[in-house]
Amino acid sequence: MTAGVFISLEGGEGTGKSTQSKALSEKLEQKGYTVTVTREPGGTASAEVIRELLLTGAEEKWGIRTEAMLFAAARAEHCAKLIRPALVRGEWVICDRFIDSSRAYQIVNRELTDTDILALHAIGSRNLMPHRTFVLDLPEAVAAKRAAARDRGDSDRIGGRDSSYHQAVIANFRQFAADEPDRVRLIDASRAVEEITATLLASLNDLMS
Repeated sequence: MTAGVFISLEGGEGTGKSTQSKALSEKLEQKGYTVTVTREPGGTASAEVIRELLLTGAEEKWGIRTEAMLFAAARAEHCAKLIRPALVRGEWVICDRFIDSSRAYQIVNRELTDTDILALHAIGSRNLMPHRTFVLDLPEAVAAKRAAARDRGDSDRIGGRDSSYHQAVIANFRQFAADEPDRVRLIDASRAVEEITATLLASLNDLMS
């Protein structure tokens, strides 16, 4: 269906996803690949509008079901207007968060199940999945410290949720890596930036033409 390669970077708050998206893109471009770097929620003009709705305001602004559908709507636009066209052109796409973030974050309170989130993904984004997903993994306390330094006391409405919530999110990501080892790779994000990037690049050898 596609000629390109789709990579997602996942993990909790403050694990270095944005940094590694940029660094990995630069390494792939040096190898001659055309790379599109994007993020979720967002990536297109309409999806960025939904991002603003989702991440700003009070915690009680959205119910969990509404929140899940908004994430799915943003992703549907993103897939249709940016990700799929780039893949058809033969590009590599690196996305800072994708469906696994919805799965990890939105099932924490147990009102929704993983099956529910994947059903929304099937409807909105026609089950598009990355060829490879890297989960950048840090102890929750370390990740929280990094996120606090990044946000300078101004966390968004999801990043600002309590420690127990974020611990559950991290546990979900680790479980995905255990359940889907061919697609999802757990990466130690406590190392130097350059060492992590080298690990990511080496883990893509099988996808390089």
